[in-house]
Amino acid sequence: MIPTLRVLSDGAVRTRRDLCPRVAQEASLTEAQTREVLASGQALYENRIGWGLSFLTNIGALSRPARGNYAITDAGRMVLEHFPTGVREQELRALGRDPSSPIRAYEVTAPRIPRDTASTTGVTVETTSMTPTEQVQTGTERIRAEVAGELLARLQGKDPAFFEQAVVKLLVAMGYGGTSGQGSVTQLSNDGGIDGVIDQDVLGLSRVYIQAKRYASDNVVQRPDLQAFVGALSGKADRGVFITTSRFSEGARTYANSVPTRVILIDGSRLADLMIRYRVGVQIRDTYDIVEVDEDFFA
Repeated sequence: MIPTLRVLSDGAVRTRRDLCPRVAQEASLTEAQTREVLASGQALYENRIGWGLSFLTNIGALSRPARGNYAITDAGRMVLEHFPTGVREQELRALGRDPSSPIRAYEVTAPRIPRDTASTTGVTVETTSMTPTEQVQTGTERIRAEVAGELLARLQGKDPAFFEQAVVKLLVAMGYGGTSGQGSVTQLSNDGGIDGVIDQDVLGLSRVYIQAKRYASDNVVQRPDLQAFVGALSGKADRGVFITTSRFSEGARTYANSVPTRVILIDGSRLADLMIRYRVGVQIRDTYDIVEVDEDFFA
């Protein structure tokens, strides 16, 4: 991450393709190291730079002025100043928990990976305590956690209309549009507290009403928000879905469980998980097959 920040410290906006060779040079990688590839065929160093770009963007050290373009931020310059020779993810996460720090809080939980001693490239993963299958599963879970964090950051950076359309697409992908139903976003200027409607059937006899709040991670949805949504449902439906990129206060959850109207609450963590599960806003990049001996073949 530090070589990446050093390359971008001149303030230029660069694409990932332009960054990779520059970062490799900054990190003094050998030609042999740049030729190492993953099973997918991707260069190992490019994959690691990609991880660095993703994490630095999630914590606010980098910005994306345009798709596929990166630029350093004031927070990134602070990271570079405080950690000129190298930095670990946990150190940046700790900074994010400090209210006075410009680093954005980023606490999507990833599985705990056993650690061995530090190496020249950072911290290496101890593999002796895990089977190969466990290593694959741990890696997959960490990828999901990282993507989940980036999904929320991207949604929070978009305008409310984009977010409302995204949650409608998600619920339709989950099957709430029925076999021939459809979903739509209400008019922004006069939605009456309803951001989206999904018809479960062609005639619209059964509907799901949606409230979508694109909040920053530290902006908690409170009880009055739920009360307003339930009030908007009055006379229209006895059920609804309230979705946010942040989280719900305990008072909001207690209220949702106490009213006759059935209100399903989806916070940022669950939202990201559902988007990954139903392939909304994400795509499959690589697939790996785990094989075993076919006992029937040798029977």
